[in-house]
This record gives sequence, C-alpha cells and structure tokens, in this order.
Amino acid sequence: MNKLKKYYKDAKEELLKVIFPIKEQIRSAYLSVFVVVTVISLFLALIDAIMSLSLSAVIN
Repeated sequence: MNKLKKYYKDAKEELLKVIFPIKEQIRSAYLSVFVVVTVISLFLALIDAIMSLSLSAVIN
C-alpha cells in the first residue's frame, strides 16, 4: 500500500511540473498543421493528375 501512495504522490508532483499550452499556442499549432496538410494534399493531387494524364497519353 505504501508503494501505491508513493506512486500517486510522485505522479501528482510530476503533473504539477507540466506546462499546458495556452489557447493561442493551440490555435497557432492547429493552423500550422492545417496549412501544411492542405499544401501537401494539393501537391499530391497535382502529381496524381499529371501522372494520370501522362499514363493516359502513353496508353492511347
């Protein structure tokens, strides 16, 4: 039982050391991820269209 109490106490102390992000940091990170995912998606769509057109030209 002592080990469980010590574990709980240690976990609580470690949790107090954690610095949680503020709303602006979360918003900024979300926006960054959204922009990067959008750019990569558009790039892959462009590559897919180019490859599709070139493969269609080769087959026909």
